[in-house]
Amino acid sequence: MPIDSTTLTGTTMSHFPSLLHRLPRFEEPFEAFRLAAKDCEVLFASYPADTTIAAHSHETENVGVITKGELVLTIDGKETRFSPGMGYHVPAGTTHAARFETETSGIEFWFSVT
Repeated sequence: MPIDSTTLTGTTMSHFPSLLHRLPRFEEPFEAFRLAAKDCEVLFASYPADTTIAAHSHETENVGVITKGELVLTIDGKETRFSPGMGYHVPAGTTHAARFETETSGIEFWFSVT
């Protein structure tokens, strides 16, 4: 069933192609459309301006690319800015934090580590 992008809390995800709106939603701590793949989740994510994700870690190895806006990623106390077209990598188990000063979107790959 297609998702009406106007019902997504706090953001609009209408800039993603309409076919992506048919994918299941991922909602914590941000909104995304989820594409499952073997040993990997693929998220088409959107973050409202002024979103902050506190320092955390997880068991997945994450890589992604920013498609709109800017990601401010902090790993090991080092802050790096990623703009459209730039890719990033967060190794599994690494404590990291994220900040989005402007409305930002990206494609994220969350790889299972076995």
